[in-house]
Amino acid sequence: FERVSWEEALDEIGTRLGRILDERSGPALGWYMGNPGAFSYSHPLWVKALLDAVGSPHWYTASSQDVSNRFAASAFLYGSPFLLPIPDLARTDLLLMVGANPLVSHGSVMSAPRVKDQLHAITERGGRVVVVDPRRSETARAFEHLAVNPDSDAWLLLSLLHVIFAGGLEDALAIERQASGTEALRALAAKHPPEVTEERTGVPAARVRELARDLARAEHAAVYGRTGSCLGRNGTLVSYLLDALNVVTGNLDREGGAMFGNPPIAFDKVADRIGAGTYGKVRSRIGGFPEVLGALPASLMAKEIRAPGEGQLRALFVSAGNPVLSVPNGDELEAAMRELDLFVSIDLYVTETNREADFVLPATTFLEREDFPLPFLPLFTTPFVQWTDPLVEPAGEARQEWEVIEQIAKRVGVVPSSSRLGRVLGRIGLKLSPQRLMDLLLRTGSKGDWFGLRRGGLSLRKLRDNPHGVVLAEHLEPGVLPDKIRHRDKRVRLDPPEIIEDAGRLAARNGRDPEFPLRLIGLRELRSHNSWMHNARLLMRGGRVHAARIHPDDAEGHGIEDGEPCRISSPHGSIELPALVTDEIVAGTVAVPHGWGHQRGGWSVAREAGGANVNALSSSEPEDLERLAGMAHLNGIPVRIELAS
Repeated sequence: FERVSWEEALDEIGTRLGRILDERSGPALGWYMGNPGAFSYSHPLWVKALLDAVGSPHWYTASSQDVSNRFAASAFLYGSPFLLPIPDLARTDLLLMVGANPLVSHGSVMSAPRVKDQLHAITERGGRVVVVDPRRSETARAFEHLAVNPDSDAWLLLSLLHVIFAGGLEDALAIERQASGTEALRALAAKHPPEVTEERTGVPAARVRELARDLARAEHAAVYGRTGSCLGRNGTLVSYLLDALNVVTGNLDREGGAMFGNPPIAFDKVADRIGAGTYGKVRSRIGGFPEVLGALPASLMAKEIRAPGEGQLRALFVSAGNPVLSVPNGDELEAAMRELDLFVSIDLYVTETNREADFVLPATTFLEREDFPLPFLPLFTTPFVQWTDPLVEPAGEARQEWEVIEQIAKRVGVVPSSSRLGRVLGRIGLKLSPQRLMDLLLRTGSKGDWFGLRRGGLSLRKLRDNPHGVVLAEHLEPGVLPDKIRHRDKRVRLDPPEIIEDAGRLAARNGRDPEFPLRLIGLRELRSHNSWMHNARLLMRGGRVHAARIHPDDAEGHGIEDGEPCRISSPHGSIELPALVTDEIVAGTVAVPHGWGHQRGGWSVAREAGGANVNALSSSEPEDLERLAGMAHLNGIPVRIELAS
């Protein structure tokens, strides 16, 4: 790399991008945004605005590696992908968590300050927390652990529903009031008694029956699933079944159950206005996958770059992301990026991904910019809103992503806006900055001050006067779902044809390959936020031992001792790292931490940390992606282990 000024960089980027947009047939510009982008209120809004302004559907995010099918399930159930139920931790008696480890993640698709204290408060008042996981995770160790085989959540949830329906334990009044299509769900569950699914799940039938009865009889119960429940072959189906359990037991949209936030800015409606609150509005050029919240499967980016024809991806921007490390088959993507006509990165460091870029533009950190938790407002377990101003000046010449986007858009002659009206107004100089936009949305929202007409209402000025934030209510409000559902009948749809059809394919998805007899899962570690914090020296203190967790029976069967180097191979690749022999995981399972393997990046601290990239074992082929949401298959991958030579 050679150092250039901002003006030189932006001018050349604008010239080259303008030429590509003029010469190419169909949309040729794409953008990949990593996980940190979701934690900036302005970043995703302005990226989507630029892509909409040039008419490109090539919007990719980390969501297709962790959460897209949760949004897809909500689209089927409620008619909006942004309606996400969260457990009412403060009032529940029984919390069933599937594939979640909040003592490490601190809560995912749920914002729960001091989540450890909130979870222990459940048991301290006589309630229960049950953790379903193939691994005795940090959270499972602290509460009740229900060990399950990898990628078998759908069978377990269907068996819980089977017991509830067969025993007449469902809440008939709640179902009648809230839902339609119950008979299709009942028929689906009838095929999966726990005695039949026990072999797949590894959970004894008697244990399933006991848990189902406890869920149905609890005065207040909530079912919640996170990343571990999303990464298998049936992620959209699993997300649907989690919510279906809440409906059938009468625990959806009620105190102590799974509830919906009612925030001062309705982000689901904001997303609708900018065309981001969609599912299946467009489909990918490769494989025909539906977009989820406007985003297409990131696993397909390499193929979108290489496949000729209208809409071929020729210019790519990557912000706050490292997809070479985080999507399946990073080698394929890295090679494809070298073929782009223009590749620009906005980031903090030189990474495995942007070392191939034509330009690396310095971005501000979260401490160097103002921020507002716009997409997370409905997910706070205690209704809350806060504005934060920058704490320090930007280091060096760093700029916010939205500012960079504005400058690039100006150079190619477009106004970054997701609405036609916004683009028209922008051409005559009437544009809103992110701050002004948030102030407008706050003041005209359900709790806004309406420009002085409502005393005590919210505005940006009021939030600035309360830098620690404003608690809006003690608890979430029940009974809000009818106002939020987008289906015309205002009912939760329990019989989406796509889901029922997907469930019918379950039996064909559990074929065992004797060449790859084990199943791989990932895991999240403390002091490690995916891949992007691994160059922070303070978080890397104390040393780490990257190891593959292997059950003692599997280690003995394969002649592997604790601490010895082992090779893990799948049909798609192999990695090597030391073995950690432990009974914290179920037999037949191998667990490897995700986010590591920085051998090729420019991050000196991260590179020295070692580890292996577990995503090298997954596939980027369209036939291997989860069909309803384009999610990468990252849990339950068939593997074998052997002693590394």
